[in-house]
Amino acid sequence: MTNFTEQIHLDATDLKLLDTLQQDASLSNLALAERVHVSPPTCLRRVKRLRDVGLIEREIAVLNPDRLADLQVQGLTALVEISLDRQGAELMDAFEARAIEDDAVQQCYRVSPGPDFMLVAHVADMAAYLALTQRLFTGDANVRNVKAFFSVKRAKFAPRMLLACAVNG
Repeated sequence: MTNFTEQIHLDATDLKLLDTLQQDASLSNLALAERVHVSPPTCLRRVKRLRDVGLIEREIAVLNPDRLADLQVQGLTALVEISLDRQGAELMDAFEARAIEDDAVQQCYRVSPGPDFMLVAHVADMAAYLALTQRLFTGDANVRNVKAFFSVKRAKFAPRMLLACAVNG
């Protein structure tokens, strides 16, 4: 895989654009340009370049699960450790592919040391969690151990990555 930082030079303006977009990707180009102190055409061109090289992966809306709970079933967030019996590359890839295809899985990490994977999954209720375990874990003979932790409170959720411009001012 190509290292994106080798393909593009990031200056202070690029870093400010990335940091500002992490905080509010819904800003209009004009508002973004004003915040970063560049012209709107320059802003548009730079953001397009940052998207084209893959630094901006996608723009999404982050929903508030507590507010949604008032409108629908509360739901469960599970943090799940998975250890595989055999860790061959093909077996790891196969489990990862199944996990990331499942809509209940919000995040999937390969980790070391300890378990092989950490998943963050959000399901409607315990019955839905059981269905998830049957889809991903029970039917896979290579899954050796599953340890789940259920969130009782989300104290912080911040997908923002700390950039040099945020540290330096």
